Amino acid sequence: MRRDTFLKSLAALAAAGSLPMQSAWAAANLKMMIPANPGGGWDTTGRALGNALREAGVASAVTFENKGGAAGAIGLAQFYNASKGDPNALMVMGAVMLGGIITGKPPVSVTQVTPIARLTTEYNVFVLPENSPYKTMKDVVEQLKKDPGSIKWGGGSRGATEHIAAAMIAQAVGVPASKINYVPFRGGGEATAAILGGNVTIGGSGYSEFQSYIESGKMKAIAVTSGKRLAGINVPTLKEQGIDVEIGNWRGVYAAAGITPAQQAALADMVVKASKTKSWQDALSKNGWTSALLTGKEFADFVDNDFAALRATMVRAGMV
Repeated sequence: MRRDTFLKSLAALAAAGSLPMQSAWAAANLKMMIPANPGGGWDTTGRALGNALREAGVASAVTFENKGGAAGAIGLAQFYNASKGDPNALMVMGAVMLGGIITGKPPVSVTQVTPIARLTTEYNVFVLPENSPYKTMKDVVEQLKKDPGSIKWGGGSRGATEHIAAAMIAQAVGVPASKINYVPFRGGGEATAAILGGNVTIGGSGYSEFQSYIESGKMKAIAVTSGKRLAGINVPTLKEQGIDVEIGNWRGVYAAAGITPAQQAALADMVVKASKTKSWQDALSKNGWTSALLTGKEFADFVDNDFAALRATMVRAGMV
């Protein structure tokens, strides 16, 4: 039998459920869409997952494409249109994309692609540039109460978790969320540059994106959005500073539209194997991520429920 005929036969058997989940396409070259500019949380997550997939032996190679803008909606549309039926295509996504869909109402929604797995949860940290006249979150809040527009909040796209967190902070201290001055950026790299340059008053993102700047003293971390302090990160929570706000940012992966249930299950199995590798565990530790692995119907249901809860929060905050 010719090699190409043999491989087609393997694929057909796998699709029919006659082969184990690590099927013919599992060791193929994977293509990963990262719907954000380089340097941000989705970029770091996607590349760490790619390394883990290779280490686990379920992918021979992983190539990456960055396409930022509109809270991931631009990359999502490209992924949807270019990857239909392709079992070797993955896309990084997360809570930020849901927020962007709620506020932007793009032509392509996440419901049109195939859920594979939730990977991590990461809490946002708020930072000040080293030369800021403010020293603590209390200082920022006091000025926010006096003149909401004078505090420029910098972060990811409109509807990102740091945007929602800023609105929740305002509400918690008695300032209408509609009055916050939020400056969205297309990716973590742009937001970081704006904070370092003093173009925004306060910035928010995952700790991993700011870690090197915090450690070097170029940024001062003043609050984290977790319920309790994160291990190894000596940053006070909002709650312990009297601001009753807690919000996490989860990230996951989706596959192309139009793949078969067997292909969907195989991709989920690959991600589970990757999550057990040393490189993935190292990435969790290095970036301050909390493992939140969820696959199958449980992940799909989680996304539906989170979308509804997120929209309700954004409506209450006057963001929708």
